[in-house]
Amino acid sequence: MRIPLTWLREYAQVPAGATAEDVMTELVKVGFEEEDVHRPLANISGPIVVGQVLTKVAEPQTNGKTINWCSVRVVPEGTEQTLTIDGIDPSGVQGIVCGAHNFVVGDKVVVTLPGSVLPGDFRITPRNTYGHISAGMIASVRELGIGDDHDGILVLSTLGLDPELGTDALALLGLDDEAAEINVTPDRGYAFSIRGVAREYAHATGTPFTDPASLVTVTASTGPGHPVRLADEAPIYGKPGCDRFVARTVRGINPSAPTPTWMSSRLRLAGIRSISLPVDISNYVMVELGAPLHFYDADKLSGEIVVRRAAAGETLATLDGKVRKLDVEDLLITDGSGPIGIAGVMGGASTEVTPGTVNVLIEAAHFEEVSISRSRRRHKLPSEASKRFERGVDWEVADEAAQRAVNLLVELAGGTEDTTATDAGTEPAPVTVFLGSGFASARIGIDFTPEQIVSSLVDLGAVVETVDGGYSVTAPSWRYDLVTPEDLTEEVARLVGYDLIPSTLPTAPPGRGYSRAQQQRRRVVAALADSGLTEILAYPFVSKAANDTFGVAQAGAPRAAIKLANPLSEEFGFLRTSMLPGLIEIAKRNHSRGFNDLALFESGLVFLPSDTLGTASIPPLGAKPPEDVLDALYDGIPYQPLTIGAIFTGKDSPAAPGHTPRPWDWADALDAARLVSDVVGVELVVEQGSHQAFHPGRAAVLSLRNGDVVGHAGELHPKLLAEHNLPARTVAMEINADKVFAAAADVIVAKPISTFPVATQDVALVVPAAVPAQAVLETLREGAGELLEDVTLFDEYQGAGIPEGSKSLAFGLRFRATDRTLTADEASSARLAAVELAGERFGATQR
Repeated sequence: MRIPLTWLREYAQVPAGATAEDVMTELVKVGFEEEDVHRPLANISGPIVVGQVLTKVAEPQTNGKTINWCSVRVVPEGTEQTLTIDGIDPSGVQGIVCGAHNFVVGDKVVVTLPGSVLPGDFRITPRNTYGHISAGMIASVRELGIGDDHDGILVLSTLGLDPELGTDALALLGLDDEAAEINVTPDRGYAFSIRGVAREYAHATGTPFTDPASLVTVTASTGPGHPVRLADEAPIYGKPGCDRFVARTVRGINPSAPTPTWMSSRLRLAGIRSISLPVDISNYVMVELGAPLHFYDADKLSGEIVVRRAAAGETLATLDGKVRKLDVEDLLITDGSGPIGIAGVMGGASTEVTPGTVNVLIEAAHFEEVSISRSRRRHKLPSEASKRFERGVDWEVADEAAQRAVNLLVELAGGTEDTTATDAGTEPAPVTVFLGSGFASARIGIDFTPEQIVSSLVDLGAVVETVDGGYSVTAPSWRYDLVTPEDLTEEVARLVGYDLIPSTLPTAPPGRGYSRAQQQRRRVVAALADSGLTEILAYPFVSKAANDTFGVAQAGAPRAAIKLANPLSEEFGFLRTSMLPGLIEIAKRNHSRGFNDLALFESGLVFLPSDTLGTASIPPLGAKPPEDVLDALYDGIPYQPLTIGAIFTGKDSPAAPGHTPRPWDWADALDAARLVSDVVGVELVVEQGSHQAFHPGRAAVLSLRNGDVVGHAGELHPKLLAEHNLPARTVAMEINADKVFAAAADVIVAKPISTFPVATQDVALVVPAAVPAQAVLETLREGAGELLEDVTLFDEYQGAGIPEGSKSLAFGLRFRATDRTLTADEASSARLAAVELAGERFGATQR
């Protein structure tokens, strides 16, 4: 919210010398955040004055362009020039070359004299151009930084101005004002107005506040005005989309009346572009009172105005020139011709106020927040009006806002006010909250006196009644957020002063650091990063199709997922049950930008709901729930294991002279999974398996020694890769880190290193092709006994010399004793025992 200081001073006692920084310092005390300072004089400086064109001589040039050689008086007739800057003529008449043609002799214009600086650090000096010394410039709106129009120079009469020559143009155009910008949180929508900010400034400084709404005297109606009917037959959450609609009419306005400079300059500082007088008045009242208005060309309205929900298939041509397909949830303003506006978001083109409009109907309505928010997001139509409506607008101020607009149209556009008016709707019941006498002190840690509590709430605008045990507080109409004792407590603490709240830094108990799981996670993440992978952070929101593909190993298997109640996009409406969709999406985005060689990983939570999700009710606030209630709450929370996923695409390194990079393959995915388990001292069992997201023949199931499956690794399915435009042979892995961490020993004991030599022997076994190599390896480990230090598979062969349906597996065995040097017979005996057990189990024979 941008707050022009001259505007704020009308309703709050801001010292004359206070700057925007001073105002923000005070507002910070009552909970606002500083954003920025907007000071036009930071980019423009004088002497910039009002001048009058005395002569204008058109001079065609050889380049086909025609310039005007002008003499411009910049001081009153009979007055000498007092400025002594180089290039300023003492006579008060400047010779200026001007390329614009939209002015005539006698027009008053803005003259930037030598020595002045325009936005963009454009410095004005006498220049020899087109055969003349041009000592100054006749400025356009864009050159002054007050608009985008650059078709011609600014003629002051078009703004309704006739100032004295030599008048400071910066002050005349409001460029000497400044604005403070603050951040307004969603629960404090009332502060999107000068009215709200002035009240808060008064709270912060303890100075009086003048409510601008109290300065408006609403004209008594002599009868019903334009007919209005509120007919919301499908309210969202049971709340009508519109519960008040005020309509007043002004007739006979001058459609060409200019917007006064004081209004346009204030709107500009508030961040709103000046468009036309009716539109500017609508915006001015919105910023001043916080009540968005909408103006209709009264002559274009057809019959009764009805506020209702959209019907299926209805469309509306909005003011931005687009035809929008309406949703049945959209709240509409309609007349006899159909929809004429999306309530609180944007009006329709059919009833738009145009330069030919002479009769205006003013709408000041109160719309329900959720309806406006949904329509704004659905149609992607953010606006100053919707920003206020979806945060809550004061129900009570609608008639004052309409009357304020009427008064300005009468005063500035020469209109005539209709004595009839419409005020449809039912006033909502006031919200009354009980605040216990000791509640605020217990929550904040300050012993608030009864006087502090009552005075703070009364200053807020609430009605406070002392009752047995505390206070009955009726919130003001502009504070929709005050509905619980906690809300009132926060306001008391805010107005009494955040600086009075005691702060005590907790003392960390000695001997404590990261938990075991935190230490394990940090070690694993560091190890993966050290091995060359890049850590990423993906969104936890995925599509239903992604969960169906990655959430279960077998297609069509039962799968449960958590659907978001209010997703950012229906395309991503579920919480993830796997890490791989996010990794694939980020890999895809990088590939689209030319980054093809990737090794990415992410550690995070996946969400695996059980049969029980949530609870039937929420425990009351202010007291710790019983143990059985807490247990039920925890039981309703989905299982959220820490999961680590990785994806590899392209090659493992850049190409270089003498170096051929190697494409990533399934072994790299397995290595990443093994690294996770190795870092925490857990042995991972790898077996060939299947998963619908992985290649049918190049996928591994990752298990613990107890048989508990913890993940999958391998090459992703070719169809999946084609759908996401990823390279063939892209590989990935995913592992449940919580299960791996739980299987780790509390203390990893290092094995002693034997000083005796190792005895190595190889063995090649022929087994049926269907027998997994891992099963044979485990059998050899078991059969060789305690002398076996390690066994590895180093070759697999099928072909000539091997019976059909069989394969040859070659293993390297390492034997070592801790107390002696092994003999060849001891090593051979252990090897034969291992081979014999493999023969018993799988029919293995030596080659």
